[in-house]
Amino acid sequence: MGLQQDIMTAMKAAMKAKDQTALAALRAVKSELLLAQTESGSKEEITEEQEIKILSKLVKQRKDSAAIFTEQNRTDLAEPELAQAEVISQFLPEQLSEADIEKVVLEAISNLGAEGMKDMGKVMGVVNQQLAGKADGKTISTLVKKNLV
Repeated sequence: MGLQQDIMTAMKAAMKAKDQTALAALRAVKSELLLAQTESGSKEEITEEQEIKILSKLVKQRKDSAAIFTEQNRTDLAEPELAQAEVISQFLPEQLSEADIEKVVLEAISNLGAEGMKDMGKVMGVVNQQLAGKADGKTISTLVKKNLV
């Protein structure tokens, strides 16, 4: 339950600092974690892998919303979304660089003996599992497509 305690500590700090953006982001994380925890009907612990998946989803949602708002020239709405994404990202493992991701992709392609786009699903499955929470799925997909020619 380390992440939930970290979230609560950060929430208290945000309340004391009167940081509404951080508080909103942290409350969203706490809510998602509680929903995931009680989804099965019991108070079982959720795994670190599930926590990372939830945090990644929340960051992606906020970045997507910000992109839409920016597209529509609504920077007043995009800025809080990006700020919330930044707050949530603090609890994710450090993101890998594109070069590091490409190394993993190339290694997976050679290990699987993948040839062409027909093997993209196999490669994506292996790479996503290895880089869970450390890389964006869109970046992984782009690099797999680039290297599976």
